[in-house]
Order: sequence, then C-alpha cells, then structure tokens
Amino acid sequence: MGKPARARVLKDNQARAVGTMIRVSPRKLNLVAQSIRGKKAEAALNTLTFSRKRIAHNVKKVLQSAIANAENNHDLDVDDLVVTEASVGKNLVMKRFHARARGRGAPIHKPFSQITIVVEEKREEKPAGKEAPKKAEAKSETKSQAKAPAKRPAARKPAQKKSAPKGAKEKA
Repeated sequence: MGKPARARVLKDNQARAVGTMIRVSPRKLNLVAQSIRGKKAEAALNTLTFSRKRIAHNVKKVLQSAIANAENNHDLDVDDLVVTEASVGKNLVMKRFHARARGRGAPIHKPFSQITIVVEEKREEKPAGKEAPKKAEAKSETKSQAKAPAKRPAARKPAQKKSAPKGAKEKA
C-alpha cells in the first residue's frame, strides 16, 4: 500500500545525473556546461579533464555518474553516448555582509548552483548510398580548373587629395 511508481520522464535510450549544491555561480558553471553540450561522452570527459576551470572537476564527476547510470541502470552502450543536455540552475544563496563605514554593511551573496546532465545513446551508421568519387573524375576536375586563367581584380589608382580653396588658407 505504498505510492505508485513515478513514470519515467526520459526516453528509454537516455540517462541522467544531477549535481546539486555546487559552490560556484550558475553563470560560471554554464561556461563549462556549454563546452560539453552535444559532444560524445568520451570527448566531453577529455574536455573536462584538461579544462583550466576550477569547477570542471565537479562537472566531470556528474558526467561520470550519468555515464554509469546509463551503463548500469539502463543497459546502454557507453561508446555510443552523447551529451544531449547540460542544464544549469540556481540553488541556495548564502547571504553575508561586509562591514562598511559609519556602521553600515554591504551585502555579499555566495551563490550555489546545480547541473543536470542527460546522456543519450545514438548509434552512428554510415550511409550506404554515398560512395567516394572515383580518382579519374577527381583528376579531370582539377585539370580543367588549372587550365582556366585566374581572374585578377583591376588595379586601382590611388585616391588624389583635394586641395582646399585658396580663401580658406588666408582666413586661418
């Protein structure tokens, strides 16, 4: 007599992980998230590993968690995973103050943020209909291009200075 199971929000070929209470502003975290959106999971891990941003280490942990969820919970192939979504949101804001002149205080906001990473399994299939052009065709195209004379732009004459009227020099 418990609650019914909540319906799955994601598709069957997707998995996600959420990192909360990350101690950085959402604006800075979004710069790192932007660098991995749309990339393959392996390339995204490499990008985060060699990123110079401090917070990239935390984002890498969340991405590794999403990959592990895909592999263990949803039986997806790790080699075909692509980061489809990396969304950033606001979280808690610690409010502090800085003592100022005449007994006043200036507010200091220390923001936290959260990141949600969704990975999706996308299989890459090579199109069967397209083939590489034959070598003979490629050579004939380059020869015809080489025979045609290159068009050069017409040479321009340098602009001539206009002389000031005679009366203007005398007044100055």
